[in-house]
This record gives sequence, structure tokens and C-alpha cells, in this order.
Amino acid sequence: MALDLTDYQKKAAKAVKAFWNSRNASHSKQLASGKVDAGTRGAVTSGKNMNGFVSLLIDLIKANGLKDANIIRDGRVPLTLPGYFRPTKMWDMLVIHEDRLIAAVELKSQVGSFGNNFNNRTEEAIGTAHDLWTAYREGSFGESMRPFVGWLMLVEDAPGSRSAVSDRSQHFPVRPEFQQASYLQRYELLCRKLMQENLYTAASVIASPAAAKRSGAYVELSEMTGLKSFITSFAAHIAADAAR
Repeated sequence: MALDLTDYQKKAAKAVKAFWNSRNASHSKQLASGKVDAGTRGAVTSGKNMNGFVSLLIDLIKANGLKDANIIRDGRVPLTLPGYFRPTKMWDMLVIHEDRLIAAVELKSQVGSFGNNFNNRTEEAIGTAHDLWTAYREGSFGESMRPFVGWLMLVEDAPGSRSAVSDRSQHFPVRPEFQQASYLQRYELLCRKLMQENLYTAASVIASPAAAKRSGAYVELSEMTGLKSFITSFAAHIAADAAR
């Protein structure tokens, strides 16, 4: 049976519009209350900006055969999984079916402050995946097939994320693929390497300008790390589990 991608492009555009409007609404609310976070952080601390993508993933689950799955999208404790190097980790979305972990997904974004946050996002992504897979190896999730582990990133499409960036290392040279690479290119490289090292089943980065709050416009940086690849991989994993 063919995979059902549920007209994901239209829904992704809707999710992008929701992201920018939610982000702006959150920042406006903080301005009105007089409690504004430093820098651009005030626009992302609501934690709901990527909910449109959660809705898209839910549609994919239902369309590909797991209509009775337990889809968890809210609540600190329900979204928490045991770790190995740390006691627990809270995810952005979990899919449980018949007491088995089917999928765990992280949904991240970055608007502005590219230089300050890229390394933090990278370290977080690597550490989170390594912790989960070690816990899986040690039987923390019971006896089950390998879950889908996904990392989806939306980055502001702006001069700051598109411009070449220089890095220096005093004792040994920076790897050639990073030399003069923009932050968007670095995120694309990160996603490739996260998949190549089997840390994530699928890792994707898309870029969207702030003006997309009306159009929902976004671009993919490569076929390998594009949204379609992520969506297809997720739908295939869901369909395979439903078939079992």
C-alpha cells in the first residue's frame, strides 16, 4: 500500500504561518505585560510555536494505519522518557502503541542570534540522541523494534543565517566542509551527519523568512535533509508498525 503523505506541503505551509504568528503573538504579550525576555528569546519561550508541525505528524499517523496510537504532545511528565546518562528527557512529541515506543520527535527553531545558539542546538541534538539510544540498548523501553527518532528544525531565512561565517582553530584546522559555511549550511551538514551516524532516523532543516507569516513560504536546503524526506521516513515507519 502506498504511503499517504496527507498533502503535507499545504499543511507545512500552514504550520509555518502558525509558527510566525504564534511567535509574534508571544512577543507582543510579553511587551504588554512588561516582562520581556532578553534578545529574541521572548518570542520563543511559549513552547507552542511548532505545534503546526505536530498536527501534521498526527495526520500522518492516522493516515498510515495507527489510528489507535497514543499520541502525546502535552504535559511534562507524559512527554518524558527515561535516559541513560541522565534520569529523564522531555521530548516534544511521543507516539506509543501497545506499550511500545514507536516514535520520539524533537521540534526546534531558531530566529536570530545564530552565532550564539548553533553550538547549543548541536550539542543538545547529539546528546539527546546518544542518551536515548544507549537507554534503548539497555532495555529502558522494553522489548521493541527500534523507534523512529526525529529532529526537525526551522531556521529564520535571513542575511545572518545565509552569510558565510569564519572559524579559527589554533592547533588543528577546521574541517573543510565548515570553512566559510553559513549557519543554514551548518544546520544542513548537522542533519546529514546526525543521520549518517544513525543518531536520528530522520533529521531535517527548513528555512523560512519572517515575512512568511502570511504565505507560509519555506525552502529546503537539500533533498536528503528536506521536509519531504523527513515526512516520508516518518510515514513509512508508522505504516510498517501498523502492518506488523
